[in-house]
Amino acid sequence: MSFSTAITGLNAASADLNVKSNNIANVNTTGFKSSRAEFADVYAISAFGTSNTAIGNGVVLNNVAQQFTQGNLEFTENSLDLGISGQGFFALAPTQASGEVVYSRAGAFGINSDGFVVNSAGQYLRVFPVNADGTVSSTALSSTSPLQLPSSSGTPSATTTVDLSVNLPSTATDLAAATAIDPTDPTTYTNSTSATVFDSLGNEHIVTTYYKKTDAALNQWDVDVYIDEPSGGNLQTQLGATKTLTFDPATGGALSSAPTDQAYNITALASGAAVPQTITIDFDGSTQNSGAFTVNALQQNGFTSGRLSGLDISDDGLVRATYTNGQSEPLGKIALANFANPQGLKQIGNTSWLETIDSGLVLSGEAGTGNFGLIQSGSLEASNVDLTKELVELIIAQRNFQANSKSIETENAITQTIINLR
Repeated sequence: MSFSTAITGLNAASADLNVKSNNIANVNTTGFKSSRAEFADVYAISAFGTSNTAIGNGVVLNNVAQQFTQGNLEFTENSLDLGISGQGFFALAPTQASGEVVYSRAGAFGINSDGFVVNSAGQYLRVFPVNADGTVSSTALSSTSPLQLPSSSGTPSATTTVDLSVNLPSTATDLAAATAIDPTDPTTYTNSTSATVFDSLGNEHIVTTYYKKTDAALNQWDVDVYIDEPSGGNLQTQLGATKTLTFDPATGGALSSAPTDQAYNITALASGAAVPQTITIDFDGSTQNSGAFTVNALQQNGFTSGRLSGLDISDDGLVRATYTNGQSEPLGKIALANFANPQGLKQIGNTSWLETIDSGLVLSGEAGTGNFGLIQSGSLEASNVDLTKELVELIIAQRNFQANSKSIETENAITQTIINLR
């Protein structure tokens, strides 16, 4: 039996060498998880059990256990390089329309010719559907779809509101109320300011607000709003009627009366954009005091068309497309998967795994929730192989192989001695 026992030792040592060699070979493989050879002793068992003086029959490879410890995150300058810090796997589809899902920790992604986010093996990154505010509408793995970049440019949006807060100088000279504001005559108004707004096609227009102090005793100012002439040039068209702002000196010159919100209708646009376009200007926050004329706040909600400029991926996995017009839109939230027993997953190559009975059912969720880790954009998880440890254990496995070879050599010498007996 010594020969067979030693052979089991050689087989075990050889398997150990193979496992160590595979670990060392993948020391630079992104998302790779090292393995460990696990062995068990062998005893012959009869119907009456095992004798107290029984001698073992060698060793057997019991399991090759994957080690799902965290690999170091190595930072890159590519936003589509994704590393998971903590537990979880990326959910990938082998093909665009495939219902099959494979799992991986390797997050080196790129964009294929159809705009889908894929890895080097052509597997598609799957994301949860999201609402307009970026919240996930379903975390079921069956609801996920391959992440695809939009093929069209960012759609323009017409301006509907303008928030305009100014400070008007209380020391300004009254102008005759009966004299209408004339944009071409600076003597007919006290101050003015302009804002860029957009029509439904994304074309820019200049809206100018003119202020005229009419009554110091009543702390009143007239306001006229003009837009650039539809036919072009330097002419302007008035929007709506003249409005009056009244301020309260008892409250430091705060606005005390309407209009705080005023709607202005644009009825003609040479650009061919949709009309009428209603723009509501909110004067709330405007003041009158000893300070100079100042624009305290000016913002509007329209924007022009834009081209896709990049992707922004947050640590919770939300993917946003960003455009050259400063806008962004959510495309989906990267789906993470986890298992009760990751060591039970089946390795299929390309640093990917399949669900098995031993792994348990897949659990899907958002990054940063429950037991799921965070997603670090611009980083890759390195192999978790400890090269120094593997080299030392490789030497030990080699010594084990040599020792079992020596056992066979010794058994052979004993057998030869017996054969040579006279």
